[in-house]
Amino acid sequence: MKWLVYLIFFLFFSIDNYGQTIISGSVTDKENNAITGANVYLEGTYDGSSTDSSGSFTFTTSESGSRVLIVSMMGYETHMEVADVTFLSNQKIILNESVNSLTGVTLTAGTFEAGSNSKASVLKPLDIVTTAGALGDVVAAIQTLPGTTTVNEDGRLFVRGGEADETQVFIDGLRVFQPFNASANNIPTRGRFSPFLFKGITFSTGGYSAEYGQALSGVLLLNTIDEPVQEKTDISIMTVGLGLGHTEIWGDQSLSINTSYINLAPYETLIPSDQGVRWNSPYESFSGETVFRSKKDKSLFKLYAGFTYADFDIEQENINFEEYVPYQQKNNNFYLNASYKHFLANEWSFNTGASISYDGNLIGLFQDKICTNQTAAHLKFKVRKGFSNRFNLNFGIEHFITDYSDLFRPLAGLEIKNYYNDNLSAIFIEGDIFLNNRFAVKLGARAEYSNTLNELNFAPRVSLAYKSGDHGQFSLAYGDFYQNPQIDYLKYNQELKMARTSHYILNYQYLSDGKTFRAEAYYKDYQNLIKYNTEFPQFDSDYNNQGSGTASGLDIFWRDNKSLKNLDYWLSYSYLSTERDYLNFPQRATPNFAPNHSFSAVTKYWVDKLRSQVGLSYTFGSGRPYNDPNSANFLAEKTSSYNNLSFNWAYLIDQQKILYFSVSNVLGFNNISNYEYANSPNSNGIFERLAIRPPADTFFFVGFFWTISTDKKSNQLNNL
Repeated sequence: MKWLVYLIFFLFFSIDNYGQTIISGSVTDKENNAITGANVYLEGTYDGSSTDSSGSFTFTTSESGSRVLIVSMMGYETHMEVADVTFLSNQKIILNESVNSLTGVTLTAGTFEAGSNSKASVLKPLDIVTTAGALGDVVAAIQTLPGTTTVNEDGRLFVRGGEADETQVFIDGLRVFQPFNASANNIPTRGRFSPFLFKGITFSTGGYSAEYGQALSGVLLLNTIDEPVQEKTDISIMTVGLGLGHTEIWGDQSLSINTSYINLAPYETLIPSDQGVRWNSPYESFSGETVFRSKKDKSLFKLYAGFTYADFDIEQENINFEEYVPYQQKNNNFYLNASYKHFLANEWSFNTGASISYDGNLIGLFQDKICTNQTAAHLKFKVRKGFSNRFNLNFGIEHFITDYSDLFRPLAGLEIKNYYNDNLSAIFIEGDIFLNNRFAVKLGARAEYSNTLNELNFAPRVSLAYKSGDHGQFSLAYGDFYQNPQIDYLKYNQELKMARTSHYILNYQYLSDGKTFRAEAYYKDYQNLIKYNTEFPQFDSDYNNQGSGTASGLDIFWRDNKSLKNLDYWLSYSYLSTERDYLNFPQRATPNFAPNHSFSAVTKYWVDKLRSQVGLSYTFGSGRPYNDPNSANFLAEKTSSYNNLSFNWAYLIDQQKILYFSVSNVLGFNNISNYEYANSPNSNGIFERLAIRPPADTFFFVGFFWTISTDKKSNQLNNL
C-alpha cells in the first residue's frame, strides 16, 4: 500500500512538471547597477517572482506560446517583453528611470509661479494679497519680485527694461486687453482684478511658452478657482469704500461674485493731497466680478465676467501754465471670458475659449473733449497629448480682433477722428521632453500674421533644464518675441512692422525645506522699435521701424519661511543695464523707467499672543535717468533714489472678523520720479522745472473684514 501511494504521488508530480518552462534573467539600470525587488511576472497569470540582491530572477510556468513578460519597479518605467515563453530565459533587462513629477527636473527659466499645487512656486496665493503696501493689488505684490521695476507714478508692470505695454495679462489663458484701471498722468493705477477669485498666478519675465505672443517682455497668467471648497460671504468696510463677495455651490456647479465701491472723497477730506493735485471730484468707482463653474468627470466650463465704472475730476500743476490744468475722465470697462476644457481617452485633452472686452473713455482737458473706444476679442483652441511621462505635446490656434477709434472735439475747430482695426491669427506648437529625472527640454515655435500690417513672423522658443542635485537645477532659455506697435502709433500709420526682441536666459534655482534661491542672468536684443520725429506722436509725424535697443541684467531671489518660527520673508535684487534708440530719442540712451538697481525685502510675522499678522515691506530703486534741456547731454541726469517702507497689521477679533491697518511709505521719503521742464527758457536762458512726485507721500488704510461661512473658520486674511 505504501509503495502504491509513492507511485501515485510520483505520477502526479511528473504530470505537474510536464511542459514546465523556466523563465530567468537579470534586471539592471542604465549604469548596469542591479535592481533588487523588481516584480517580474507573465501578464494574466500568477507565474512570477522578484529580483534578488544581484538583480537576478527565475521562475517556472506551464504557459505556452507567445506571452508578455512584465518587469515593474517603483521609480522606473515598466518594461514589457513579448516573446514565446521558450525564449524568455537568460533575459538581460534594462529599466529606464521614470520621470517623477514631484522630484524631477522642471522648466523654470524666466518664470515665477504662485500656486499651492506647484513645486516650483516662489510665492503662494496668500502672499499676493498680504504684502505690506500692496493693498490687495496683484501687480503691486509682484513688483516685489526680481525682474520688475517700481515706476511709482505709473503702477503697471515694467519688466527687464521693457515698457509697461510689453507685458500682457491673461485670465485662464485668454487675453485681457485693458487690465488696469483708468488714471491720470503721473498718478499710479491699479489692476482691475480682485485676488478673491484666483487660485494661482504665473509670472514670466522672459523665455515664456510659445502659447503666448504679442508680448516683448513678459506675461502674467491669472487662473480662476476651479472648484470652491465651501459656500461663504465676505463683507468689507474700508476707509476707501465697501466690498461684498459671495460663493454659492449646488452640486457640480458654483457661482462666485465679488463687488466693490471705492470713493476717495472721505479720505481726501481727512487727509488731502498736497503735492500738485487738486481733487474737484475724487476718484470714484463701482466694479464687479463673477465666475460661474460647471465641473463634470471629464470636463470643466468656466465663465468669468468683470466690469468697472470709474469717474474723477482733478486739476494738476504744470510748469507751462500759471493755473492748474483741469482733467476729467469717465471710464467704462467690460470683460467677458469663457473657457472649456475636456479630457479625452489616451491622454488627449483640449481647451477652447473666447474673451471679449470693451473699454470706453470720455476725457475732458480744458474745454476740449476726447472720446476713445476699444473693442477687442480673443478666440483660442488648444490640444494637449501626453504620449508618456517623458513627452507631452501642445499645439493650437488663436485669433485676435482689435477695433479702436478716438474722437477729438476741440472747443474751437474741426473734429478729428482716428481709428485702427486689425485681425491677427497665430498658430503654436510646443513639446516637453523629459529625457530623465535630471534633464528636460521644451521646444516650441509660434507663427503670427497681421492682416493690417500684412506681416507674417516666425518665433522659435527653446528651454533646457538640468537638475544638478536633489535640490538645485540649471536652466537655459532662448526665444524670439513679436508685438504690434502701440495703437498710439498705428492709428496714424498702419504701414509699420512688428517690433521684435530675442531673449537669452541662464537660471539657477535651489529649493529645500521652506527655502528658495533663484539667480537668473539675461540678455535682450530689440529690433524694429518705433521712431518718430516730433515731440509727441501725431498725425503728421514721420514714423519708421529703425529703433533698436538692448537690456541685460541679473535677478536674485531668496525666500525662507522655516528658519525662524512664525517668520516668513523674501529678498529680491535686480541689476539692469539697458539702452534704447527709439521714439523721438536723438541718440541711444537709458529710458526714464529703468533704474540700474532695484531691491525689495518683504517680511510677515505671526504673533500668537496678539492674534495678529504683522508685515513690513521695503522697496529701493536707484536714481532714474531724466533729460535736462539745460544740459547738452541727453537723458544724462538721474533722480535721487526711490525708497518706500510700508507696514500692515491684521488683527483677528475672532476667527472670522479681522481689523486691518496699513500705511505706505511710513518714513515719508520724498520720492521724485522725474522732472517736467518749461517749453521755453526764462529771461536768464534757463529752462525751469517742476518735480514730479506722488499726490501724497504716505497713504493710510483701515478696514474691517467679516466672513460668514459654513465651517465658521474661514476668514479674509487670504484676501488682505
